[in-house]
Amino acid sequence: MPPISEQILIYQRPVELLQRLIRFNTTNPPGDEAACITYINNLLTEAGLETAILARDPGRPNLITRLTGQGKAPPLLLYGHVDVVTAENQTWRYPPFEGKIAESCVWGRGALDMKGGLAMMLAACLRAKAENPALPGDIVLAVLSDEESGGDYGAKYLVNNHAGLFKGIRYAIGELGGYTLRLGGKKFYMIMVAEKKLCWMKVTVRGPGGHGSIPRRGGAMAKLAQLLQQIEQRRLPVHITPVVRLMLDTMVPVLPDSTSSVIRRLLNPALTDKTLDQLDESWQFLDPLLHNTVNATIVHGGHKINVIPSEITLQLDGRLLPGCTPEDMISELREITGGQFAFEFIQRGADPGEPDMALFDTLAEILREADPDGYPVPLLLSGCTDGHFFSRLGIQTYGFMPMNLPPEIEVSKLIHAADERVPVEAVTFGAEAIFQALQRFAINN
Repeated sequence: MPPISEQILIYQRPVELLQRLIRFNTTNPPGDEAACITYINNLLTEAGLETAILARDPGRPNLITRLTGQGKAPPLLLYGHVDVVTAENQTWRYPPFEGKIAESCVWGRGALDMKGGLAMMLAACLRAKAENPALPGDIVLAVLSDEESGGDYGAKYLVNNHAGLFKGIRYAIGELGGYTLRLGGKKFYMIMVAEKKLCWMKVTVRGPGGHGSIPRRGGAMAKLAQLLQQIEQRRLPVHITPVVRLMLDTMVPVLPDSTSSVIRRLLNPALTDKTLDQLDESWQFLDPLLHNTVNATIVHGGHKINVIPSEITLQLDGRLLPGCTPEDMISELREITGGQFAFEFIQRGADPGEPDMALFDTLAEILREADPDGYPVPLLLSGCTDGHFFSRLGIQTYGFMPMNLPPEIEVSKLIHAADERVPVEAVTFGAEAIFQALQRFAINN
């Protein structure tokens, strides 16, 4: 452990901070976030901040701290998680928990999701404590466990049991947004303002069982194959949500005419799917933003190799667009599968409603000043984050982990994948942008 004086000044070296976070193996499951949280707690307390550790399980703690502002704006929440997904059965160029710097990047599990973003937030908060800028309002920093497995020990636990800590907060900065995406020859900064909702389901298929040596037609396996093929071959219906319309309307004016005319056709539901099929791979991230989606992820069935199963259960990861209900999902699935399967809900997320865009212009201005060549754009996230828990308290999350990335670093291809990494310069860029946000978040409140 370095001397305390050096430890306190680590906010000046956000890349080194990220390296240290990566070296804690917080793979979830099981999580084991306690050692990482303890390290962060020591950083904050040695800098003079008061902290609180809140845990459903001592091995899965969460940390809260608060910086005092001038009271001219409601408090701003910053939150990030320290747990990561597994790196097992992946081939990495550099060890996933070494935090190695190579090829101008920090390599390791969590570099993007989301220890990189958390390092930016910690650096910004520690800098604010050290330099004592005039903060418009209080800053609440929440360092969370268990985001990658549902939040039962993290954000969900805090919202259900310690909601008073977040009283008066209207806006939050969270994960997975503010990074660059190159489309049509332009560089866009995608600021997440909304996300899709969980709609996890299961379906049980049944058919005649019997001895494995005797052929059976129309059995559970055959029906499962039919269901999987139907899900594979057909999209669910098109929905043009207000947030996606806003996103595309923001992008179209800066795109080349030849590209913008194609993108406009996406907003016509009669042309959406045909247009998507004509677009190159760089635009395919739009597909799940224009449809509810479902993917088969877990199958349970069969007990012996010589016994034909009479029942198989398939679990489905469904994601709903804002404004759509779980019942809409079931109706759409029944339409593409001919109504012959009964879908049951396992878990469903709440709909936070239309995004509150009041802070967007401030965040966009920060990015335009940092990189005049980039265009900030509101983004609907195809997945979901801890933001859907905080939305229950009326808190609007902005995904804002700003990163000016080179073309070869594609966030969507590296998150949860082998060789996850983030450029050194991108971490420094993001820490500065978040520090600016801490000083300016009252502009449009």
